[in-house]
Amino acid sequence: MWLTVLAPVLAPILACGDDAGAGVAEDTTGTETSASLDAGADAEVGGDTGETDTGNEPLPDLPPDLPEDPEPLFDGEPLPQAPPGQWNWIDFPDAQCIDGSPAGIGVRYGLSDKLVIFFEGGGGCFNEATCGLFYASFANFDQLIFDLAWQSTVLQSGIFATAIGSNPVRDWNFVYVPYCTGDVHAGDAPDTPVPGFAFDQPQQFVGYRNVHHFLDRIVPTFADSPDVLVTGISAGGFGAAFNYDRIADAFPDARVTLIDDSGPPLNDPYLVPCLQTTWRTLFNFDATLPAGCVDCFGVDGGGISNLARYIAEKHPTQSLGLISAERDLVIRTFFGYGVQDEGGPHCPQGVFELPMNGGYFEQGLYALRDQTLTQPNWGTYYQWGNSHTSLSSPTFYTTFVNGILLVDWVANMLEGNRSHVSP
Repeated sequence: MWLTVLAPVLAPILACGDDAGAGVAEDTTGTETSASLDAGADAEVGGDTGETDTGNEPLPDLPPDLPEDPEPLFDGEPLPQAPPGQWNWIDFPDAQCIDGSPAGIGVRYGLSDKLVIFFEGGGGCFNEATCGLFYASFANFDQLIFDLAWQSTVLQSGIFATAIGSNPVRDWNFVYVPYCTGDVHAGDAPDTPVPGFAFDQPQQFVGYRNVHHFLDRIVPTFADSPDVLVTGISAGGFGAAFNYDRIADAFPDARVTLIDDSGPPLNDPYLVPCLQTTWRTLFNFDATLPAGCVDCFGVDGGGISNLARYIAEKHPTQSLGLISAERDLVIRTFFGYGVQDEGGPHCPQGVFELPMNGGYFEQGLYALRDQTLTQPNWGTYYQWGNSHTSLSSPTFYTTFVNGILLVDWVANMLEGNRSHVSP
């Protein structure tokens, strides 16, 4: 989808770039499968309550001044019911797009009690060039856009398809989170100007706030879901990862799986700290990254990739997955606004490399897998080439690496069977 938006910018690059196809390399090394970990859904509950009764006297009443249990974090009005299989638009007056217009979500009930929360992609807005592209296509998203342009196309393909038997989530409930904030669904910075961007009004980078409003109604509606898939593509892949911790906390009794499609948070220096600083400043990431992730807050502005290690350690029984092409052209175009060379790091006010060198990006992708995604609850699915996103397109069912179909890898992740797959 990004390739359509970026076509005028990327056409010269695509004409001489890497092969955009995904496929199978003859070398079958580099594939390892980690043992399945029980997500805890079937664990027994019991044991000592901690109370002592001698049989001589009744237990004393609790002191009246003890605090009560805290209120649920998300306790809004449940979403309206609707017939299964039918997409419905829900307005959220308190949620905003980047231009200040109202936002909302799409909901489709299924025949299962399981839930998918899908974050849409669509670029970013952090300098004049990227904001210009974003405003051209994604600055607002309302029911009219949802009804006319999305229900009949995007929301019928890939992971959304209900008639394909191999789709592991075909009968699940779906919540579709459109992308109209330019901050990878992770900003908490209202009324923020973008240096050099010609638009007079400040931007509403409030994607993270919006998700809170959405969850306030999503959680009560699907509180009994035994399985929740948190996923998204491109900017929505980053958004799924950024929001995973609080969603997993909101469904404490569920198996909550993360599948980040094409949102790789590369380690420093492949994603240079000064570019991370640009995003931290504009989007106020320091207010939305988990406070407990101490390593996410590097003194030089880096460290965002450590969120992957943090959520793996905090949620050790859950499954976490990353999908990416080895030389994803779209992501390395955006990452090219911060490059590392012999002269040091260069960021939006300095030297560009659009797109980032493909070999360097690929090196960073494997460094992420081998140095950061090392906990046994992480899995990865790396494809050859420079393609971008798979989950919401027909390639979800045709992409294969070393004989393993992507759709099967996702199904295995949902069952707690993690693996690292690569060409």
